[in-house]
Amino acid sequence: MSKKKLSSEQSSALLKTLKARFEKNTNRHKGISWDAVEAKLKGNNEKLYSLYEMEETGGEPDVISHDKKTGEYMFFDCSPESPKERRSICYDHEALEARKEHKPVNSAINMAAEMGIEILNEEQYRQLQQLGSFDTKTSSWIKTPADIRKLGGALFMDRRYNTVFLYHNGAESYYAARGVRGSLRV
Repeated sequence: MSKKKLSSEQSSALLKTLKARFEKNTNRHKGISWDAVEAKLKGNNEKLYSLYEMEETGGEPDVISHDKKTGEYMFFDCSPESPKERRSICYDHEALEARKEHKPVNSAINMAAEMGIEILNEEQYRQLQQLGSFDTKTSSWIKTPADIRKLGGALFMDRRYNTVFLYHNGAESYYAARGVRGSLRV
């Protein structure tokens, strides 16, 4: 597979998976038709590649909204817990480089960029939590304001006690149960 291009078999299998998830979770996208979403996806190799990466790393991407102004559909990682293949990572490249020993394999920001997705911000994370209970055993890094990051911190969120919590940590920290969730506009 070449970078950012799927084979026709991979595209077909991905669309089948996305359609099945879309039909199973209609509460996430009321009033949105799969045919319209699929029409936007077909022929958009770069976006399909990003969705493929989201799927392959355990994100279970699904449509969560439609922007009537731009005509774009928003996909979020909707896996029950932070995507399995995107855990044990620090916040960004600067934090990764700052670690002298026991470096994680990657960072949330690098990983998202490589996949062609954006990490969720606080508002998006709270929007996701309106669709169900996510990250009840894990947590996810979220986009951190520059002033906090400049001071060495980074933000993450999770759901405990039926409440969504926002926390802070050093950007260079990483834990087996903390990963990153992403979004993609199509």
